[in-house]
Amino acid sequence: MELDDYLHSGELYLPTDPDIMKQQFVCLDRLFRYNQLLPSQQAEKTALLKEMFAEIGEGCYIETPFHSNFGGRNVHFGKNIYANFNLTLVDDTHIYVGDCTMFGPGVTVATAGHPIQPELRRKGMQYNAPVHIGKNCWIGAGAIILPGVTVGDNVVIGAGSVVTKDIPSNVVAVGNPCRVLRPVGERDDLYYFKDKRIPQELYENN
Repeated sequence: MELDDYLHSGELYLPTDPDIMKQQFVCLDRLFRYNQLLPSQQAEKTALLKEMFAEIGEGCYIETPFHSNFGGRNVHFGKNIYANFNLTLVDDTHIYVGDCTMFGPGVTVATAGHPIQPELRRKGMQYNAPVHIGKNCWIGAGAIILPGVTVGDNVVIGAGSVVTKDIPSNVVAVGNPCRVLRPVGERDDLYYFKDKRIPQELYENN
């Protein structure tokens, strides 16, 4: 079987297969180079991300250190995505992220899982399930998104949340396990933080 047949099938496989590891090391070497670049080397970072990722749009920026099982090989980023320090993408299969989404520090997006059955886990078996994150989301610091989850558009995931199930669009969701707290509503058009009002000119300039 080809590498992608193992990674994207959803079936159990051994990630220590020599052919898989050989190709993985190529990806990880590129990731290592990315993490060694200076903050001022913006052009070099952008060029390397285009080599590393399956897809990446214009205006994306990922702070270092950045961690990824396959160095972004199975990551599909839209445009204008920002990721703060210590983003971890367990990209053993596909991760899709829509335009203008932001990741707080220390976010983990995981596609890989292991059987609960002890003997299979002892053998090191693994399976993968893709993750989809919509457009214009804010994934708060320390949040964890688990395999197979879909997050809709315009979603805010609270800091430290563990997202185990799908989250619909246009909501604020928090907790462990992560649940919808409330919809994005009229008050959010007036206040950006507690009693801090949004300046009217910010709307007038759009």
